[in-house]
Amino acid sequence: MTTSPDARTPLSHRVPDLGALELLLAVTRLGSLGRAAAELGITQPAASARMAGMERQIGVALLERSPRGSRPTAAGALVAEWAAQVLAAAQGLDAGIAALRERRDTRLRVSASLTVAEYLMPGWLLALHAALPGTAVTLRAANSADVAAQVLAGEADLGFVEGLRTPGGLDQVRIGADRLLLVVGPRHPWARRRRPVDGAELVATPLVLREEGSGTREVLDRALAPYGGVAAPLLVLASTTALKAAAVSGAGPVVLSELAVADELARGRLVAVPLVGLDLGRPLRALWPTGTRPVGPARELLTLTRSTART
Repeated sequence: MTTSPDARTPLSHRVPDLGALELLLAVTRLGSLGRAAAELGITQPAASARMAGMERQIGVALLERSPRGSRPTAAGALVAEWAAQVLAAAQGLDAGIAALRERRDTRLRVSASLTVAEYLMPGWLLALHAALPGTAVTLRAANSADVAAQVLAGEADLGFVEGLRTPGGLDQVRIGADRLLLVVGPRHPWARRRRPVDGAELVATPLVLREEGSGTREVLDRALAPYGGVAAPLLVLASTTALKAAAVSGAGPVVLSELAVADELARGRLVAVPLVGLDLGRPLRALWPTGTRPVGPARELLTLTRSTART
């Protein structure tokens, strides 16, 4: 009968554990079970019991014991030779695992939606640097759909979005909340209106919009769906900065995050237009692959965001 190359053969129950193999090598090198026990930090009775257990497990005598010490039998010498190879491989594995853990614990890849990346992430990363100064962070800004795709593809350790849905294959936790505002430039006719804009009027008005796939567009589309959806846009722009510039110039009304327009509203460069009957709130969420959990710097950043984000 032939065995396929991919067939997996379980380890034999006769293979001793690494501690027993290490003891055999120490006895072979030192010529004494007592000295080997002292070197390994165990008692001589414990060493004797471990050696006897290994001989029973393998089924052959490994040591010849005498008043002058212990030395390997012919079979013991052969097992010791094999044990040296196993322990060397185990040390290599241990070193590789340590390197992987060090790499994990000293770097962090983050993908965040534009609003989070521009207005929240700088403060979070400064706090992370204070907590873990040796961490190298890579931050990529994208719309919410692309952030989720990057986390799913393993291109980011942690993602931050403002959208309403979480794709399959990702776990998420709410870290805060945000809301969208309708804003115009100070010379726009709506800058002076007192009556709130309702959904029916908003869907009849061409807007300057974010692209589909962004969290901002997703929330706006959901809010306006009962009224027939957004009108044909004046412009579709993929940058928060570009949308604000368009609004300031008077191109048309824009719907943007309260976080993104706070400074322009305070300086009078934009004016918030009151709305009625529309839910433009949205959660801020962190994402990571299902079946895993954030560890190292990712866990620290997640803790920081949950303690500082507005809820």
